[in-house]
Formats: sequence, C-alpha cells, structure tokens
Amino acid sequence: MVICVFGSSGTEIEKNYIDQTELLGEKLAKRGHSLMFGGGKNGLMGAAARGFTKGKGHITGVAPEFFKAGDVLYKECDEFVWPESMRDRKKYMEDNSDAFIITPGGIGTYEEFLEVLTLKQLARLSKPIVVFNINGFFDKLLSVIDDNVKDGFVRAQTPELFKVTADIDEVINIVETDNYDINKIRFYD
Repeated sequence: MVICVFGSSGTEIEKNYIDQTELLGEKLAKRGHSLMFGGGKNGLMGAAARGFTKGKGHITGVAPEFFKAGDVLYKECDEFVWPESMRDRKKYMEDNSDAFIITPGGIGTYEEFLEVLTLKQLARLSKPIVVFNINGFFDKLLSVIDDNVKDGFVRAQTPELFKVTADIDEVINIVETDNYDINKIRFYD
C-alpha cells in the first residue's frame, strides 16, 4: 500500500514524537508499504521518511517547486513529484495514496486531516484515515469535533470515518484492514 503520512515539519519537536514516528515508518516499510509525504526533511515528516529509509521502503516526496529554493527537502526520496501549488500537492497525495496517517503537527497538518475527513464525509474518498495520537496530542481537537457533533454542527457519523490510536501496531493494523463502507455515508440528509 502507498501510505500518506501528514505531520509537522517543525524543528523543535520533542524527541518522543520523532522516535515514535520514525519507528512507525520503519515498521510500515518492513511490511512492504511505501511512503507518500510532503517531502520535508524536518519534524515528523522527516522522521517518517527516515523510518522508511531504515526499513528499506519506497519513498515519494510531493512538494511544490518553490520548496526547491530552501534546504527543507528529504534528499533520500526515491522520487519527487513537483506539483504547482500546495493545493495540487494535497490533491496528488489524496489521489495516489491508499491510506492516510495523521501524525502530530500544526495548522498545515490540521488542514490536511480535515480535508481528507471532509472528502470521506462527502463520499469522495473511502480510504482509511488514522490519527496517530502520540502523547494525547490530538485530544483537544477530538474534543472539539465531539462538541460540534453534540451541538449539531458536525454529523454524528463523522467520528466513525477515522480511527484514533497511540499504538504503532494498531495504526498499522487499521491501515491494512479498515474498509469503511462508503455506501453508508449519507451526506444529503
């Protein structure tokens, strides 16, 4: 499977987040999976890529041309795709991945997670989405989603469209076995 990993590109992240994400990448690669990610060398993006390198997995970086100007890209990618914009970057990853793992990150990571979740809610995507909740990082965001369900702003079925775990082996199990029936989604009523 081609696994898309979204996550931080920050340079000042606690070591535990880095270590957990790198180990996840290594285990996924050793199970024969490939990585598709934003191409960054830092943060959890870089950690996932280093893990895939250790596990001898195939790595595809997807980064807009303007990223070439800085020293932010993971040079050991097996291939790079150079879309024109950030939007085209996400679209490419959405279309060419078999599953999504959301690791801790900032505004860009939240946006990527919410976009694939929205697409799944609209029955435009049926791929597994797993929130890798290291150290409870996403607890506040998940609470906001739950509150919005209670208040009627988010459909009650939305939390069923993704899985949440802090366990690496469970993340892998979910991406390999989750097959949410997209026909269950009713977004017009």
